[in-house]
Amino acid sequence: MAADPQAGEQNWRTRLIGTPLGWTLSLAVAVYLLVAHTGHLLAALPYLLLVACPLMHFFGHGGHKHHRLDSK
Repeated sequence: MAADPQAGEQNWRTRLIGTPLGWTLSLAVAVYLLVAHTGHLLAALPYLLLVACPLMHFFGHGGHKHHRLDSK
């Protein structure tokens, strides 16, 4: 029987998440992308806002579960 690779072992990516080194690397990559690609980000900003609106309506309303109070 082959052992499930997800069962007991964790790979290096899952062990890195949540460590100070992982946060530092993530922050460094984010700053690099922000600095090096500011023009691309600014050019895409109007489209990102247009995409954000339907996504917020779809995910932000909690599935439109209206909580009604029982009138007893």
